[in-house]
Amino acid sequence: MDKKGPGVSVVVPLFNEQDNIGPLYDQITQSLTDRFDYEIIFVDDGSDDGSFAELARLQKDDVRVRVIRFRKNFGQTAALSAGFAHARGAIIVALDADLQNDPADIPKMIARLDEGFDIVSGWRKKRHDNAITRLIPSKIANWLIARITRVKLHDFGCTLKVYRREVLAETKLYGEMHRFIPALASWSGASIAEMVVNHRPRTAGAAKYGLGRTMKVVLDLITVKFLGSFSTKPIYIFGGLGTISAIGAIITGIVVIYQKFASDLDMTGNPLLILTAMLITATIQFILMGLLAELMVRTYHESQNRPTYVIREILQSPGKNGDAE
Repeated sequence: MDKKGPGVSVVVPLFNEQDNIGPLYDQITQSLTDRFDYEIIFVDDGSDDGSFAELARLQKDDVRVRVIRFRKNFGQTAALSAGFAHARGAIIVALDADLQNDPADIPKMIARLDEGFDIVSGWRKKRHDNAITRLIPSKIANWLIARITRVKLHDFGCTLKVYRREVLAETKLYGEMHRFIPALASWSGASIAEMVVNHRPRTAGAAKYGLGRTMKVVLDLITVKFLGSFSTKPIYIFGGLGTISAIGAIITGIVVIYQKFASDLDMTGNPLLILTAMLITATIQFILMGLLAELMVRTYHESQNRPTYVIREILQSPGKNGDAE
C-alpha cells in the first residue's frame, strides 16, 4: 500500500444521479469502514440536476470524499479516466452511481485481487435490465469482444472492477473504451480474474445507455484490436491487405491475357481488366499506407521516448551497476 495515501480509491462516475448519491455513499462507507483506509472520488460528468449540490454536501462532511466536476458531459470513459488520474490508492475500484452495482462486493473483490491478480472484473450473471435494449445487445457484444480480444470474460460492460494502480498507469482511455480496460491491460501482461457480483434493479433516475451505443462498441472494438495487434507494426496489416490485393491483380490479369489469346476477347471491353487496374492501385495504396503508419508509429514512440514493452519488475544484486538506493 502507498503509505502517503489511502489504500483503496473508489472512483464513481455519475451523470444526473441526485437521488442515488446519498444511498450509494452510505453503502460504500458501510462496506469499507473499519476494513480499509479509503477515499471516494465522485466524478460529476456535467450533471444538470442537483447532483453536484449533494456531492458538495458529502465532501464538506467527510474528508475521505473528493469531487471532480466537469464543465459539460464528456462521457463515462472520460469520467473514469479523470478519477483514475486523481486516485491516490494502491488499489482502485470503479463502480456505477446508479445503485445497480453493490458496494458490498468490493471487499470480496479486493480479497480476490490479493490472491495475485492485477484486475478483478465483475460479472453481472443475473442482470436486472431491459432484455431488448440492454441484455441481448450486451450478450452479443460480450461474445464478440471476447472472441476478438481473446480475453475470456463474460461481462466487459460491468463498471464494477478492481485494479492495481500500476495496471491503470499503463492504460490510456479514449472514446468509449472503458469497457476494454481488461483487454488493453491483458495485452500488457496483466492477470485478470472474474467474479460474479450482485446486480440490482434501478430504483431511481433514468438509464443513460440503450441500443445507440452498440455501434460505438463495434467501432471501438476495431480500434482496440488494431492497437493490440498492430500498434507497433502497422505495416503487417496494411502490407497483408496489399498482398491479398496484389494476388487478386495477378490472377485477374492472367485471366485477361488468357481470354485475349485463347478466345480473342477484346481486352479493352473486358471488366476484368478494370478490376486488375483497381487491384494494382489498391496494392500500391495499401503499401504506402503501411509505410506512412510505420513512420507515424515510430515518430510517436521515439518522440516521447515511449518503449514498446512493459516491465513488471527488475531483480538485480547490489554492486557496481546495481547499487541499492
